[in-house]
Amino acid sequence: MTLLEVAGIVQRYGPLRALDGVDFAVSDGQFHGLVGPNGSGKSTLMKCIAGAEIPAQGVVRFAGRDITTLPPARRAKLGISLKFQITSVMPSLTVYDNVLLALQAGDRLRDLVRSATRRDYDGRIRDNLERFRLSARSDDLAGILSHGQQQWLEIAMALVRRPRLLLLDEPTAGMSPEERRATAEILQPIREHCAMVIVEHDLDFIRDLCDRLTVLSQGTVVDSGTVDDIQNSDKVREVYLTRV
Repeated sequence: MTLLEVAGIVQRYGPLRALDGVDFAVSDGQFHGLVGPNGSGKSTLMKCIAGAEIPAQGVVRFAGRDITTLPPARRAKLGISLKFQITSVMPSLTVYDNVLLALQAGDRLRDLVRSATRRDYDGRIRDNLERFRLSARSDDLAGILSHGQQQWLEIAMALVRRPRLLLLDEPTAGMSPEERRATAEILQPIREHCAMVIVEHDLDFIRDLCDRLTVLSQGTVVDSGTVDDIQNSDKVREVYLTRV
């Protein structure tokens, strides 16, 4: 079943067409990678999906619903969660409380006033921290975590509300090879309940993780298919893959 559909997306910045008629689709439970050289439109496409930008033309549909002009908060309620490249954890709060706040973001004010959600969410928070190998750091301030651990914490925050679609923009930027391998291991099990769109420059990481790849260049789709399809694509091999 198609979960996300992007049809004919155009995005302009003055005379520049950052996206020029992009078509893109993601199925339930699918891990879909966006690949392309710098300036190809990957992050712009992610912003149009997330609602950070409204495209000049085209349609974005999620679970059959037109969400093209919906604000990010509405999209989040429908089940879209995102993590951009720069971490946005709250360094002066504990690891536990960062995840708690991510959960509480969708709660009603009266529940927050009663402080009922902290008790109700404790099990889910601790399960999530264990999945992301952060259980032992639960009471530590987020600001003292390593860069890789802060990335894991933010992914944990993005997933704790159990979205149907996770958007990740270069989640392994700045990570060591060991942290990249661990990130792939951590993310693999979520496909049971969550699809993912990921922008990533580490081709080994994205090949091992994703079911399908879409290659962008200069705001257009060069090719899209399975990892094997893209590796054997003459268009990608000759023009783009060596530039990524």
